[in-house]
Amino acid sequence: MSILAEVFGRTKILLPVVHVADEEQALRNTDVARDAGADGVFLINHGMSYDRLLDIHRVVHARHADWWIGVNCLDLYPVEVMQIADDTIAGIWVDNAMIDEDADEQPEAEAVLEVRRQKGWNGLYFGGVAFKYQRPVNDLARAATVAARFMDVVTTSGPGTGLAAEQEKIRIMKQALGDRPLAIASGITPENIADYLPVADAFLVATGISRSFEELDPERAARLAQTIHASS
Repeated sequence: MSILAEVFGRTKILLPVVHVADEEQALRNTDVARDAGADGVFLINHGMSYDRLLDIHRVVHARHADWWIGVNCLDLYPVEVMQIADDTIAGIWVDNAMIDEDADEQPEAEAVLEVRRQKGWNGLYFGGVAFKYQRPVNDLARAATVAARFMDVVTTSGPGTGLAAEQEKIRIMKQALGDRPLAIASGITPENIADYLPVADAFLVATGISRSFEELDPERAARLAQTIHASS
């Protein structure tokens, strides 16, 4: 069974991304995402320290203790995020999972995996591979195959925030992963989701379902959730 099916009860999922400004805004937008039928949310910090983000995560988790809530701490390396993860954090997402498809060994990715083993953390690890604003990857299939050993959900993106990934890129990575899930973390909208449903499994979405940088749009979020779940 797919790990997404084990955790969420379906194989295609929507995880809106909340650009956290403060507690009230994070709570409000998490409520919007849940009411829209999303499968969970990621809270991400922009211009905010990771410890403040985690404080706000605890507040959001207290309201939605029975729901899936993950974090992306942009100011920490992957191993540092894993070191501070606890059982209230359902998921960790990093933009750069430190995979080098040209190398025989993956010491930084191994370090994250070892910390996870030591802690016994049982959430989902979404690791960025061929991700926006990171180094170029020439062998997408190799990168995806290597990455799958170290994370639960290989996560990629288009070339920039709000920009859709090339469909051929997604097809190549998904073909290499086989039954392992692939997530897309940029450029997904209610209007283009049908192009990606056959070749990806998890959709981390902010711009495409937002009214502004910090506020989700309830109607667009609900439309996207309904379309994704209809295919699951």
